[in-house]
Amino acid sequence: MYDANKIIPGLVIFVGLMTVPIWSAMGRVVPPPKPKLDTPVIRELAEKKCVEGKEFMKSSHMQFLITWRDEALRKGKRVYINSRGQKYYVSLQNTCMKCHSNKKEFCDRCHNYAGVEDPYCWECHLAPRDAKGNEL
Repeated sequence: MYDANKIIPGLVIFVGLMTVPIWSAMGRVVPPPKPKLDTPVIRELAEKKCVEGKEFMKSSHMQFLITWRDEALRKGKRVYINSRGQKYYVSLQNTCMKCHSNKKEFCDRCHNYAGVEDPYCWECHLAPRDAKGNEL
């Protein structure tokens, strides 16, 4: 074997260096972010409830929004009646973002934590902006 006394230690060092990020993060748990719900609209709500329950929205909001999109754009159905019998206008921009106007602190924090790269919501919708044009 050619230079086995150099190649094998070199491979061991290479594998050790390449796995340092894995070993250094082992056993550490990063707590999930808490989405910030402190927006002017939410503060003024007497009853602070979303379109559906918190757990449902946390686990199924993406499928829920896809269903809303399909119902609104393909069938023209713009009214959603939730599990509590309340009616909502089917619109990400006008219904969801009305309360969750802080996209960076609400949507982006969880998406970044979960490793969701740029959900395609914002390919069609406009992200909320402040008076200076900065994304909220």
